[in-house]
Amino acid sequence: MRPLPSEEATPPVTKRCLVVTARPLADLPEWGCAKRGLPWVSCRRVTPVEGLPALVPTSSTGYQRISAPASARPRPGGVGSGASAGRRSRVVGNRPGGLAAQGEWAGGRGACTRPKHPNPRILLKRRHPRPPLAHRHRRGTLGRWERRAMAGRIEDYALIGDMQTAALVRRDGAVDWLCLPRFDSPAVFAGLLGTDEHGFWRIGPALPVEPPPAAAPPRRTLLDADEPAVPPETAAAPALPCDRRRYRGDSLILEQEWDTQGGTVRVTDFMPPRHLLGTPDVPQMIRIVEGLAGTVRMRSAVRMRFSYGRVVPWVHRVEQPDGGHRTVAVAGPDSVWLDGRAETYGRDLTTYADFTVTVGERIAFGLTWQASHEAAPAPPDAEDALANTERFWREWVEQCHHQGPYREAVVRSLITLKALTYAPTGGIVAAPTTSLPEDLGGERNWDYRYTWLRDAAITLSSLLRTGYREEARAWREWLLRAVAGDPENLQIMYGIAGERELTESELDWLPGYEDSRPVRVGNGAAGQLQLDVYGEVVEALHLATMSGLARHDHAHQLQLRLIEYLEDHWRNPDEGIWEVRGPRRHFVHSKVMAWVAVDRTLKLLEQLENVPPGLAERWEKLRAEIHADVCAKGYDPERNTFTQYYGGKELDASLLLIPQVGFLPPDDKRVIGTIEAIQRELSTEDGFVLRYPTHDEQGNNVDGLSGHEGAFLACSFWLADDLAMIGRVGEARELFERLLSLRNDLGLLAEEWDSRTRRQVGNFPQAFSHVPLIDTALRLTAAGGLNLHAD
Repeated sequence: MRPLPSEEATPPVTKRCLVVTARPLADLPEWGCAKRGLPWVSCRRVTPVEGLPALVPTSSTGYQRISAPASARPRPGGVGSGASAGRRSRVVGNRPGGLAAQGEWAGGRGACTRPKHPNPRILLKRRHPRPPLAHRHRRGTLGRWERRAMAGRIEDYALIGDMQTAALVRRDGAVDWLCLPRFDSPAVFAGLLGTDEHGFWRIGPALPVEPPPAAAPPRRTLLDADEPAVPPETAAAPALPCDRRRYRGDSLILEQEWDTQGGTVRVTDFMPPRHLLGTPDVPQMIRIVEGLAGTVRMRSAVRMRFSYGRVVPWVHRVEQPDGGHRTVAVAGPDSVWLDGRAETYGRDLTTYADFTVTVGERIAFGLTWQASHEAAPAPPDAEDALANTERFWREWVEQCHHQGPYREAVVRSLITLKALTYAPTGGIVAAPTTSLPEDLGGERNWDYRYTWLRDAAITLSSLLRTGYREEARAWREWLLRAVAGDPENLQIMYGIAGERELTESELDWLPGYEDSRPVRVGNGAAGQLQLDVYGEVVEALHLATMSGLARHDHAHQLQLRLIEYLEDHWRNPDEGIWEVRGPRRHFVHSKVMAWVAVDRTLKLLEQLENVPPGLAERWEKLRAEIHADVCAKGYDPERNTFTQYYGGKELDASLLLIPQVGFLPPDDKRVIGTIEAIQRELSTEDGFVLRYPTHDEQGNNVDGLSGHEGAFLACSFWLADDLAMIGRVGEARELFERLLSLRNDLGLLAEEWDSRTRRQVGNFPQAFSHVPLIDTALRLTAAGGLNLHAD
């Protein structure tokens, strides 16, 4: 083994500082970050070279090079204005002990003060006591010329996965999120929640970089050592988005194409299901570069940062008997192996490969995770893996028996749900990401890489109704293992293998998606009491039985034990479906779902033998008691609507489920009044539905969190369902098709839609958005004269 060229030991260099050049805001016409208060200068260590251009972000995908004028106006709220906690260095250059010598971050939200001399002013802003290891570069030559990329818009990402973990791929060919080896493992690429410094893998056309201004040519410095100050011709300029992208047929194989001056190139990304590889514990990600026309110069850049961007691994080469080599990154228990035909080299703690492709030429790269104490994994056979992966998805989709005008949307949602299923156990994650914000720049950021019983139960429902019984069987087995012998302490969520401890913590070294802090892992809501979950679980078990799934006595016993618990606890207040971090209340939806649990269990008793005498009569009385309680305490007769909780005035979109679960018929005047009230009071300006009001009439937050949130897409689909059920099918279809238009170009949905910025927000892609999409499509397909209300 030998280190990569840039990993070889170098003598310590003392002349290091942070340079931020200042320029009046009036000279920055493409001020892309001012509105959100995002950093306008890349946080970067660079050398003190006179005339060296600084990088200023002009959009989420590019930076503008500028030079510092002799003077600059201070930016309001910047360093020195009294409105910022930022600090600036007292010294320039190589004075020992100064902040610059310690490697603090440059940039941040602070801007410029008027310099006392014509040289660029050095400005610093502390984000942490010390920057994470990933930010302390030993060398910085090539990196100076590359943009400091922020994450793209949420809808700019594509999903690939192997049903044990998943990656998000941006339009410019960058993989910004990948957890290995499981959905809930620490990320190897975490640029989604920070910058390129936190890990990425980008493959795309290599474009020439404009030279520095002739009046101020770069010169060699101590930091440059034996490397040229001018980047090579293939250095990556601000990455360009692809010209086209799509999934290959009904699969999870992503194809992105770029048209360049030299020709056209395609990059195909996928993760082969591990059972096809015969290595259940060794995930692989494969990227195949194919020349379609002309000749295109390409670059692969891999920056691996383990533990969510915090740990810089030891990267080295392993020579092979055939004269080639493999690149391996090791840190603690993890190792990641990079394979490919193209020659790699290291610089700026990044592994690069520069190569060209011509028409018909295919160059493959493979990334393989392996426990660091295990023997090296075999290099992937890219072409064989591609063929097997395509065949797997084609055969899986063929099981879908749904036909109708919305089949394309239904199939893409089913594929997404399958991708979110953890194959070894049958657990279904709510989303493959953590901390994508519901409120851009705010604190509503949660870890969704776990199995919510509610989400999984409704996912099971959609899979069963479209022909996927094996997934339903696997989830039922997962549920029985997770709950085990303690159904009285049912949690609202578990780990993907049934883990109960999901301790929530914050990753303070990550700046968060678009400055949305904190970044959280784990989920403190796991310990909440949400009585509606009992109803969702029982409903899923009931549907499995009604769909012909093999009888399971243990599942029946679990169902009976759950009702025994509800019999004693349904009168208690809880946190409700939305996991509000405020006081417990008597939420109407929770009581309705308790009624559902009892109702479906009574239907089960009709099929069982040796039912204890009097049990059915006792639970029939319980069902009637819950129903009467809800109608008396959860209904506002003056406004003709049900309310969020007993005695309250606020509305809640979960009330839209009342007719769908059969609590009341859709033609009941109370149901119609509730639908119309939600449409009137919880709709955004573009007609989508909020979960509940986040602020009261005095402007105070009512859910224990600051900020606002977007329209909840699941609730908007529920409204379309209800409109169809009360006979307003045309209005329902129009709303549904507008919801479909919110999907990105690949058919994917996040959790919410921000009507102010017209962007998807929240974790992505979201099972709780794709499941009601399927349900509404099925309902509208059946709307031609069929009975639309619940059985």
